[in-house]
Amino acid sequence: MTDHVAVGVDGSLGSAEAVEWAVDDAVRRGLPLRIVHVADLGPYELPVRSSQTLADAQALNATRVLADAEMRARKRAQRLEIDTEVLNGAPVRVLREVAKRAVELVIGHRGAGGFAGALLGSVCMQVAGHAHGTVVVVRAVEETRPQEVVVGVDGSENSHPALDYAFEQARLREGALRALHAWQPPSFAFIPNLSSHELDDLRRVHQELLEEQIAPWRESHPQVGVVPDLWCAHPVEALTEASGRARLVVVGSHGRGALRGTLLGSVSRALLARAACPVAVIRPRQ
Repeated sequence: MTDHVAVGVDGSLGSAEAVEWAVDDAVRRGLPLRIVHVADLGPYELPVRSSQTLADAQALNATRVLADAEMRARKRAQRLEIDTEVLNGAPVRVLREVAKRAVELVIGHRGAGGFAGALLGSVCMQVAGHAHGTVVVVRAVEETRPQEVVVGVDGSENSHPALDYAFEQARLREGALRALHAWQPPSFAFIPNLSSHELDDLRRVHQELLEEQIAPWRESHPQVGVVPDLWCAHPVEALTEASGRARLVVVGSHGRGALRGTLLGSVSRALLARAACPVAVIRPRQ
């Protein structure tokens, strides 16, 4: 059932920021919040007494982490329906299941060495890159920043789930939606340098592609102000630059050209490392 917002916590500053983001989004959506902590004993074979001691310590830590997260959430939204739960197992597998059953899974961009870990850590990247659903990797931004949402558009059908999510976020926030399409001129050795006229023709083609792709969403979301944004640049450069003025950047987990591949690809990895705001990664549900 995708009737709630989920947030993963581990007691770190990053997960505290994720809780606040998740609370705000749950309030905007009118949905309950599910706070989860993953306890993983790991693949180690320990003596029975040692195993029990470790399990007891993890249980105490989980209770503290969840209590702190719930307190933070209730301070931000007193009337929000909140559920907390400790889940046992391998973090990647567990969190992928959590994401599958929620409107979105929210995690911090850095953690305490647990499931969140460093932003470029294997667990975080596997969750964001392979969960079937929406994963939001949170990086705190100043509250004075305008409620602008940026969505990466590459001209393929794989952008559609990202456009769905981005337009809905812009509507909920009553903010603008910047639809960004980045393109680069051909650079093959057998193609000579293009003239300014040829570059203008290419630019028009990409502008038309962008306008055509966002047209259905503009029609279905007339209350959202849309800014088509065409860049002759690498997608990482364009999306990173745009993230400095946005509250959220939305990308699909698969794309065309430079945006192709899962989040384990170079473009998505670089965006998560460099973005100056939260990044939502959208992967269609199975």
